[in-house]
Amino acid sequence: MGTSWSLHAVDPPAGVERGVQSAFDRVVAQMSQWEPASNLSRFNRSARSEWQEVPEEFATVLDAALAVAAASEGAFDPCLGRLSELWGFGSAGPVGAVPKAESIHAARRAPAAIEFDREACRVRRTGDAMLDLSGIAKGFGVDHAAEWLLGQGVRHFLIEVGGELRGEGVRPDGQPWWVDVEAPPDAPHDPFRIALHDLSVATSGSYRRGFAVDGRHYSHSLDPVTGWPIVHGVQSVTVIHRSCMMADAWATALTVMGAERAMATADRLGLAAHASAGERQHMSQAWRAMLG
Repeated sequence: MGTSWSLHAVDPPAGVERGVQSAFDRVVAQMSQWEPASNLSRFNRSARSEWQEVPEEFATVLDAALAVAAASEGAFDPCLGRLSELWGFGSAGPVGAVPKAESIHAARRAPAAIEFDREACRVRRTGDAMLDLSGIAKGFGVDHAAEWLLGQGVRHFLIEVGGELRGEGVRPDGQPWWVDVEAPPDAPHDPFRIALHDLSVATSGSYRRGFAVDGRHYSHSLDPVTGWPIVHGVQSVTVIHRSCMMADAWATALTVMGAERAMATADRLGLAAHASAGERQHMSQAWRAMLG
């Protein structure tokens, strides 16, 4: 996943590190666009109309990704692979230059349809689709490792992968797992603290990855509709959810939407979300309710 992980657990069994690493390795082997032998990479190389069988975990993530894509009206798009590659955020690596407008237009307009048979765990390209699950797979990895831990009888733990966290149970002192969410650079507010008791939190930051050309920063947060990095000023979105996979996906989607549309969507769906945009903070109704 290109990042590190950490685990704080109460009375974990021997060998817990190996088990957690194995859970993460399984996700990488299925959904990494940087691993040529992964299920995702094989799908992206497959011929049109050729069914590809995928493991249950892959099918679970793709099913959720398509559901978020529909609910977000395309702000989240698992078929963003060609645009990701064009902008240098895919498996081919950085490009260091702004793609030509006609190339962006072609990648955005290319038919990127897939057909997904959830019951049979198989998927095929019916258009020019390339999958990119980087906006949801890391969160699923947290959930996958957490479910393994719960299956081993570990009830109280905090697990983190690259800033996505899930807290189960409580700390040894009876307190929930308190975590600090960083503020974007130059934000007018301090980091805020969240209590994770059987909850997950994920943050998408448009400032974290990207490249600069002629003094302008181009974020890795791509708008599937325009084909360009977002320019509306949202620096980060944090989402609290029971599922880290869903927190991850919705943090990505809401970042792309822009603050006003993001909060309206979060309120419609009952999502606890916080957005930082310049000097302004935006909070959904569910987030405000958590503040008490």
